[in-house]
Amino acid sequence: MNTRIEQALENLKAGDTDRIRKALEQLTASAFAFAKKVCGNHEDAEDIAQETMIQLARTPGNFSDARGLSVWLYKVAKTRCLMSRRSSKFAPAHALSLDQVMPSPQETARIAEKPWDVTPEELVLRKELRAELERAILSLPEHYRLVLVLRDMEQLGTEEAAQVLGISSATVKMRLHRARAYVRNQLGNYFGSASIEKSDS
Repeated sequence: MNTRIEQALENLKAGDTDRIRKALEQLTASAFAFAKKVCGNHEDAEDIAQETMIQLARTPGNFSDARGLSVWLYKVAKTRCLMSRRSSKFAPAHALSLDQVMPSPQETARIAEKPWDVTPEELVLRKELRAELERAILSLPEHYRLVLVLRDMEQLGTEEAAQVLGISSATVKMRLHRARAYVRNQLGNYFGSASIEKSDS
């Protein structure tokens, strides 16, 4: 579970003005971060975060736990994000099919056999590799990208991601597996290219 959302719920329940303001800041940051990862554009993400907070202000319901708040927040942000991508000037000209972006079985086997040259910590810290990771995620078809972002980046469980997306837990697991395979393949290709460039220099 996203710790920022857990803290936001605690602040909301406190009831005083300063902590409610802090909760709104935390929830806005969560909605923005999610939208940025899914939409890939700063301006769209800002609009989506603002629209999500407006929707929160109109929601009379009490959230008893962080799980309920998290599912609600991401569900609203997801809907807004998909609507925004269809109308945004930053949206891709056409959507790619999964077959167009998935690695072949031979490529998957080759990548799986090759050990990683860097640890996950180094991957996050190195700006160039982080940019490559973001490009790989944004090139996924949106249904696969949403699953990957919700599960691996926003730290939702399988059931929570399924509720946000309106699909079964089994479908979440399948899409997550294929999305991870694609991203791993893209990064494997990058590492291979980087190794060739290094040896040539």
